[in-house]
Amino acid sequence: MKLSAVALAAGLALAAPSVHAQELPPLKYGTWGFDLAGMDKATRPGDDFFRYANGAWLDRTPIPADKPGVSLRLYESDMTEARQHAILEAAAKGLTGAAPTTLEGKVGAFYKAFMDEDRIEALGAKPIARELAAIRAAKTRAALGALMGRHVKDFYNAPFGIVIDVDSKDVAHYAIYLGQSGLGLPDRDYYLQPGFAPKKAAYQAYLERILTLERWPDARARAADIVALETKIAEASWTKAEQRNPDTTYNPYTPAQLAKAAPGFPWAAFLAEAGAPGARRVVVAEKTAFPKIAAIFARTPVPVLQAWMAAAVGDNAAVYLPKDFDQAYFGFRQKELSGQPEEQVRWKRGVRAVAGGDYLAGERLDRFGNLGWAVGQLYAAKYFPPSAKAKVQALVADLKTAYAARIARLDWMSPATKTEALKKLAAYNVKVGYPDRARDYSKVLIRADDLVGNVRRAAAADWAFYSARRNGPVDRGDWGMTPQTNDAYNGGLIDIVFPAGILQPPIFDESADPAINYGAVGGVIGHELTHGFDDQGRKYDSTGKLRDWWQASDAKVFEARAKAFGAQYSAYEPVPGAHVNGQLTMGENIADLGGLNLALDAYHASLHGRPAPVIDGLTGDQRVFLGWAQAWRGKFRDDYVRRQVVSDPHSPRQYRVNGPARNIDAWYAAFGVQPGETLYIVPDQRVRIW
Repeated sequence: MKLSAVALAAGLALAAPSVHAQELPPLKYGTWGFDLAGMDKATRPGDDFFRYANGAWLDRTPIPADKPGVSLRLYESDMTEARQHAILEAAAKGLTGAAPTTLEGKVGAFYKAFMDEDRIEALGAKPIARELAAIRAAKTRAALGALMGRHVKDFYNAPFGIVIDVDSKDVAHYAIYLGQSGLGLPDRDYYLQPGFAPKKAAYQAYLERILTLERWPDARARAADIVALETKIAEASWTKAEQRNPDTTYNPYTPAQLAKAAPGFPWAAFLAEAGAPGARRVVVAEKTAFPKIAAIFARTPVPVLQAWMAAAVGDNAAVYLPKDFDQAYFGFRQKELSGQPEEQVRWKRGVRAVAGGDYLAGERLDRFGNLGWAVGQLYAAKYFPPSAKAKVQALVADLKTAYAARIARLDWMSPATKTEALKKLAAYNVKVGYPDRARDYSKVLIRADDLVGNVRRAAAADWAFYSARRNGPVDRGDWGMTPQTNDAYNGGLIDIVFPAGILQPPIFDESADPAINYGAVGGVIGHELTHGFDDQGRKYDSTGKLRDWWQASDAKVFEARAKAFGAQYSAYEPVPGAHVNGQLTMGENIADLGGLNLALDAYHASLHGRPAPVIDGLTGDQRVFLGWAQAWRGKFRDDYVRRQVVSDPHSPRQYRVNGPARNIDAWYAAFGVQPGETLYIVPDQRVRIW
């Protein structure tokens, strides 16, 4: 991605990286943390606050050909990517031998193997020959079902996925969670909605190409069979919105009970191959879908199931195989589904292959089989100073204090529920930057001449880490994101995690005006805190247990307000014919509203009664709102947005700015928003939750 023209126009201190770039200068916006040149002051804030804050930048900034979109968050990812590139290049140059033993050597060898295109081309499809042979040798559904259990550590697929996580109703232990799976397209809607018919047809053509490259017999007919099979699975599957409800997705079974409830699938063999032999208990997510999907498996001819698995192997391994596979993968996964015209240069793909990716990358290289935690150790040690960690921790404390005060003065919540809410808020463990304990890679064999083998072994080691602890005590210090990830999360351990990768401009800048930091990183911190109290997060208590701690009358008020908020979002139409799903995005939208409210409260508290300074004619409150708006500056291709609104619980970024702002009284006061302007909502119809 070339940033030079964009950087100069936006007032950013950036240089243009080349294919051989090692590192970018630090990101910086304006002189005090906000890019004034990016604003569109011809747009009234009350008509489109997102455009008011970002419109000039949006107009002059092209979407790079190798990306599904462009945003300041993607610039963060570019920065992190360049830094990881420097780490990997240095590690690869220092290699001694094909199978190094040091952490640096292993990440360097993995990267070198990915960059060795000549060897990859020479090997052809041989690296996945063992998977294809195993599929051919599995002549029965029972044998194929057992083989599907290996999908957690190899390139196979399965109609059911497995995750090991904290038990929602026994938080001192882990549970084995099973969920519906088996779809190669981003969501069930791609199979069932007429508007996605061209994408479905392109998917069938892609499957035919992959099977042809694998020399699988009857590739054209089998591709059609696979799409027909997955369409049946889609019909049986729950929607993304239905999958959000923890009350209906917590269904414990013994394996014997599961076999009786969903007959036709070899559950015992499947679990054994997944590394959970003799499991005494599993938690099923989509309870009513499981019998239907198991029945589909039981009546699907064995040759179709074999072809389905073979195509999945080629799809999952394509980025590690010769150009024919990789180009087919790019043409469908990035170009067709996200509208991305050009593939990224190989070193960028190599960084994600070794270090994993994040949700902004739009790719699937972070599924399994990388050394993300190893790269994270090296990244955090070099690029996340203790001073940054201390400042973020102080901001977190401010936001928790602001939230406690906000809960205490709620006029719609009873004292009993407030007591439980405050107890939960106090229990949160906030983790910043990187884990306290490093992941052990000493026993993982990585070779500079065996790319696909590296992926397999890294995947096996990663799954072994999780499966080995399923009968042990819960690790309260665990992290679910690597340090280099450009994201944050609220987890089942009653923890909130802010990796080093997200803690850079525009989200966090040590030298920025405090109001900007409160609006940006403060809003993100408040967002994650609010997730513990959104429409689904509120169902967990202060220990992380799934338990109803609400007074019935309070829950009724909450649900009514959430419903009204969801209706606002369902009216938004980011591209013609594609509306935001207010139910699917409910949790994220509530978190955005809560986060922005908390950011403003915390900023006010930080002034200790002193008046906020005015900078470049902008008040403190205005700068808080602008800090939040700048954090979401960006735009994405229409195909990407269409994919997002059916499969992503996050609303498109313009609604992450306009949606919460128009429900906050202080925003109206800060920008003089008046009746008749597009975003104006009369006071008694503004949604007030936390």
